[in-house]
Amino acid sequence: MSSGHNSGAPRAPQSGGVAAGRLRAFIERIERLEEEKKTVSDDIREVYAEAKANGFDAKVMRQVVKLRKQDAAERQEQEAILDLYMHALGMLPLFDDGEDADVAPAADAASEDASSDEAPVWPRGSAKTAQRASDVDHG
Repeated sequence: MSSGHNSGAPRAPQSGGVAAGRLRAFIERIERLEEEKKTVSDDIREVYAEAKANGFDAKVMRQVVKLRKQDAAERQEQEAILDLYMHALGMLPLFDDGEDADVAPAADAASEDASSDEAPVWPRGSAKTAQRASDVDHG
């Protein structure tokens, strides 16, 4: 009776201490998955191209997809930090002129073409953002 690691189990031919058949199976599985990944990537690229042809901004859509992968708390935290940094650098208005930041901007000629069932786009700055920005040391 032989004793050892895989006694009784059939052994794959070995080359230099490596089970060649098992290694080949792993490599072939990886190659198949890489090909599937390429196919899926090509399909995604086609969807973005189709969306762009229909007037959507593919770069912004990629950001939306990325944001939807995050949980709500993580997304809110990152948006708050981004707003804080942008205010600190003077890149966002603080709404100190009495303007109500939570009111959607007036429709312009470009947005008149949009259908009425689409959700309004709100300004990035909000009352909460303005409050956070006022806490930043500008000096």
